[in-house]
Amino acid sequence: MSNEAQNEEMVQEVDAQTQGEQASETDSTAGMTVDEARIQELEAALAKAEATIAEQKDSVLRAAAEAENARRRASAEVEKAHKFALERFAGELLPVADNLERALLSADPANEALKAVMEGVEITHKSFISTIEKFGLEVVDPQGQAFNPEQHQAMAMQESADFAPNTVMAVMQKGYLINGRLLRPAMVVVSRAVAGNDENNVDVEV
Repeated sequence: MSNEAQNEEMVQEVDAQTQGEQASETDSTAGMTVDEARIQELEAALAKAEATIAEQKDSVLRAAAEAENARRRASAEVEKAHKFALERFAGELLPVADNLERALLSADPANEALKAVMEGVEITHKSFISTIEKFGLEVVDPQGQAFNPEQHQAMAMQESADFAPNTVMAVMQKGYLINGRLLRPAMVVVSRAVAGNDENNVDVEV
């Protein structure tokens, strides 16, 4: 073999070796790129999963809040309906108490024939008042008290030297509260100072 042929063969071997090394390096580089792409893919999937979990958690919290609000609204409506029904029922009972009181006031205590009957009426009246008080009713009987427009309704005003001005001097009809709320105002007669001495008077709407 000539020297030229040997030189050419050696050059081809070197080229082949160089190409092999380059191919090996390319494969290694390609492997790193695939790993990086896989990592990026996994990171994206993780971020998406976390976002989904956060969204679902927010939806669960909103649903729980809406359920709690619905429960509170329903409870408030039930309580409101209960109070309305109780107030209406209690209002229907008040005339019974009024009639019993009128019977006691109109009776002649000197009439022995009616004594036993009136004692029965008095016991019935006390029992009735005691019963309705158990359900939150409270009698408003402001005899001798200062006039309170939030609980009393003035039916008349009269001059009086025996009562301080703007004092309830007579109760025409008792009032009632139910659970602290006014069910019916007490109908009263309010005192006023004798003419010429009205500096302490306060105008009361009648």
